[in-house]
Amino acid sequence: MNEMLLRKHSLGSLLARVFAAGLILAVAPEFAGGAEPSSEKFDVLIKGGTVYDGTGEKPRVTDVAIRGDHIVGLGNFPGDRARTVVDAKGIAVAPGFINMLSWSTESLIEDGRSQSEVREGVTTEIMGEGFSMGPLNDRIKERMRSQQGDIKYEIKWNTLAEYLRYLEQHGISCNVASFIGATTIREHVIGLEDKQPTPEQLEQMRQLVRQEMEAGALGIGTSLIYPPAFYARTEELIELCKVAAKYHGKYISHMRSEGNQLLEAIDELLRISKEADIPAEIYHIKAAGQSNWGKADAMLAKIEDARKAGLKITANMYTYTAAGTGLDACLPPWTEDGGYPALFKRLRDPATREKIAAEVRTPSDKWENLYLAAGSPEKILLAGFKSEKLKPLTGKSLAEIAKMRGKDPIETAMDLISEDESRIDSIYFLMSEENVKKEIAKPWVSFGSDEASQAPEGNFLKSNCHPRAYGNFARVLAKYVREEKVLTLADAIRKLSGLPATNLGLDHRGFIREGMFADIVVFDPATIADRATFEKPHQYAVGMKHVFVNGVQVLRDGEHTGAKPGRALWGPGRGR
Repeated sequence: MNEMLLRKHSLGSLLARVFAAGLILAVAPEFAGGAEPSSEKFDVLIKGGTVYDGTGEKPRVTDVAIRGDHIVGLGNFPGDRARTVVDAKGIAVAPGFINMLSWSTESLIEDGRSQSEVREGVTTEIMGEGFSMGPLNDRIKERMRSQQGDIKYEIKWNTLAEYLRYLEQHGISCNVASFIGATTIREHVIGLEDKQPTPEQLEQMRQLVRQEMEAGALGIGTSLIYPPAFYARTEELIELCKVAAKYHGKYISHMRSEGNQLLEAIDELLRISKEADIPAEIYHIKAAGQSNWGKADAMLAKIEDARKAGLKITANMYTYTAAGTGLDACLPPWTEDGGYPALFKRLRDPATREKIAAEVRTPSDKWENLYLAAGSPEKILLAGFKSEKLKPLTGKSLAEIAKMRGKDPIETAMDLISEDESRIDSIYFLMSEENVKKEIAKPWVSFGSDEASQAPEGNFLKSNCHPRAYGNFARVLAKYVREEKVLTLADAIRKLSGLPATNLGLDHRGFIREGMFADIVVFDPATIADRATFEKPHQYAVGMKHVFVNGVQVLRDGEHTGAKPGRALWGPGRGR
């Protein structure tokens, strides 16, 4: 980049060009803080810390100056130049972490502080895995109201953009952004039935995508093992992605299989990326089920070959060997043709139950059978019930409950879903630790919790959660950096900040550079650690000292300040 180019373009347009090129090192050296900031006082000076800038390069000891919501200088500044001085000597300073898969869609309405994630250093939460909080119609709103669990809320928005603005106005400590759920688009136009769209319906779906992309959505998100997303054919997804691609959107997917058809599911994702000309990301990359663990190397090789061929393919993951989803993921997808009311009706019909149970027991490549993938009912934990009557079963395995009831585990699973009239949040032990390490080490993999931000209080304590809700990001830095040395600290911070920010094209986020938004974390690399366990998940991580979001301190000396400076962030198509 020559000097004339730098004079011609603003930092924002320069970053946009770099993001569009898919590069990680998104900031030129000229923006590294060489210019002398104005003599006006800084609002905050983070002094003497070891600064990891988000690029993966070696850290340097320097001060970081904040004025308003931006970083305005890096260098050696006297403390009297700032209204607030944060002593970071001997500890790490890094860009705020980005949660690539957040399910805080409801929890932020309940508690905007995002406690479990802020205390790990998360400053931005990315939503939209298949289902998104818009666009909604009256039918979807009614279904959402009927399925509310421990958290009750009014639905005061229609579009996804309105939802994100609602959170911002409601008050949140983290920034938020979202993909459009392809499931939501499908339900909006077609409903919950196993049907293919007519040409008119497909055009309606395209138009909804167009509207949300223009309003700032990040792209299209899918969750293809779950009905009604399971009913969508590849061609339907390509058509939606073609619209998103026109607005520089991305495609992000819980693929059609992470187990028996894992490699075929990768092929589908690559086809969508190629034919729609859109970057694609894999949610929670894994090889699920012991019989599929040996496919991990072929999966990673297939992705790396596609990247070498010019496709922009990335992935994210959580740092545990157990997945978290509904108990209904044990059942074949046809059981939910028509939605949950149709499922409950089928589970109460003896002949249909017999058919369902037979399919659950039979290995198949036609659907993702998590009951068989777990290997045994001992490896399925029940975490969240809707019914007060069933809540005492929280934390028990499916095998334990079946024994208590004197019934077969599959029959027990069907009984529980029918009685609770919900999906029942469950934890499945599916992955190998060896594969987790292989995936973490890949330079194109970032991180997502696949959970809601929570707190060990109030409604959150009525159910268990996966420990990743409290520990996913701290676990990267403790287990996989400090203890097992799978990553260097600089690499881990890049994968927690600069990499996802670049992949998403987030404006002025993800790096510690002059001119960037002041989303900054300060932590002790020697003590940061996750504390949440499967038995006792509601436990905060430790070692995070200070967190700033848009220049405002939300964590001070490890305690939440109550500040809620979080903002809705928008994709590059907004206002086009």
